[in-house]
Amino acid sequence: MKILISNANNQPIYEQIYTQIRNQILSGELAPGQGLPSIRALAKDLRVSVITTKRAYEELEKGGYVYTVPAKGSYVAQQSTQLVREAYLTQIEEHIHEILSLAAACGLGEEEVLDLFRLLWRDQDTEKGDAL
Repeated sequence: MKILISNANNQPIYEQIYTQIRNQILSGELAPGQGLPSIRALAKDLRVSVITTKRAYEELEKGGYVYTVPAKGSYVAQQSTQLVREAYLTQIEEHIHEILSLAAACGLGEEEVLDLFRLLWRDQDTEKGDAL
């Protein structure tokens, strides 16, 4: 499991940990049933407070991404396809909000943003076809 913490990031450290572990779970990098590092071990590896990693794990558990077995550790939970889809939709919405802010900052209108999106979408489809 690879986690990078950035002090330049506006997100709190526990949220950076939460987001990166969640993304690894959603992408399949971390498989259902796979054990996560202990809270203490992860805190030591990342050089952050145990309280910080504990909060990240608690948030992951609240979201249904992990479950904890007392005295055994935390494990990746089995994900339902609906939960995975909902998580991806949430990420997409967050990125779209960021895109809208950037577009407004540089004066792009709705049609210009949609044209750019369509162009990139077509390029992605072309690249997929080239890979086959």
